[in-house]
Amino acid sequence: MASAFHVYFGPEALTAPQPKVRRIGPEDCLAALTEGFDDFISMPTYPVFVGLFYGVAGIAIAAFSSLRNAVHLMFPLAAGFAIIGPFVAIGLYEMSRRRERGLPVRWRDAFATLGSPASPSILAFGLLLFAIFAAWIWAADLLYVWLYGPNPPAAAMPFLKDVLTSDRGWTLIVVGGLVGFCFAALALCISVVSIPLMLDRDVGLVPALEASLRTTRDNPLAVALWGLIVAVALVLGSVPLFFGLAVVMPVLGHATWRLYRKAIERDPAREVVIEAPRGESFVESPLLQPVWIFLDCLDALRRKMWI
Repeated sequence: MASAFHVYFGPEALTAPQPKVRRIGPEDCLAALTEGFDDFISMPTYPVFVGLFYGVAGIAIAAFSSLRNAVHLMFPLAAGFAIIGPFVAIGLYEMSRRRERGLPVRWRDAFATLGSPASPSILAFGLLLFAIFAAWIWAADLLYVWLYGPNPPAAAMPFLKDVLTSDRGWTLIVVGGLVGFCFAALALCISVVSIPLMLDRDVGLVPALEASLRTTRDNPLAVALWGLIVAVALVLGSVPLFFGLAVVMPVLGHATWRLYRKAIERDPAREVVIEAPRGESFVESPLLQPVWIFLDCLDALRRKMWI
């Protein structure tokens, strides 16, 4: 098990230089998005699998909100779910990394991240994102109680009508939007390159956060544009009952890795190569064999069609 010092500062905290941040512009954001889409087209099996997970999770969130008298939290839950997206997309980063090195890529390579020496640091960062997500939901609930009282709405449609036609409803939209923007901006600033950097170099949680903040400070326009691209893409993907996220989320995941490559100068001497995943026992689990066989068949069919 990695020591606490390794988790927070990396194994070479006292000797490793700071990651060098490049200047990037709007054209780099668009190029990263294009390259991410190319990764998605070239490796569709696992990304579609992850994307469908996001779609099903979004529908589950909506259903849970209705059944538990938490209709007023349905939108904050759906919107805030994107905060933890950089953590869930770690497998996509690994696939893009292998492809850029010219290595053959299978969907199972996404689980190689379980064997990364940086996995404890990445998990700690994931917990930080979950804490931000929880704080966003707590703030949204407090705002609702302030405007509407402690009783949750009885049904979705009357509540939606009240939100769109009353003064308190528009107050909820405006103030809630501003509060949500603050949480989203915080998550973006600390995560724009953090997880790809930890996966690539095992730098530890604190140096990765610091590198993300420097990237944001040195490239405010590009990072703001990237946040806008992510927000618009998520909205478009969520419109058709969240099923559009089956494409949007994998593309954004791959594109995040490509943006990291443009924002942080490479240091091959400190890049970590993951050879054998510790998650192989999980991948070979008998209970999951039907899923793996199905995805392997899809991948084989894709390769045959594209030859």
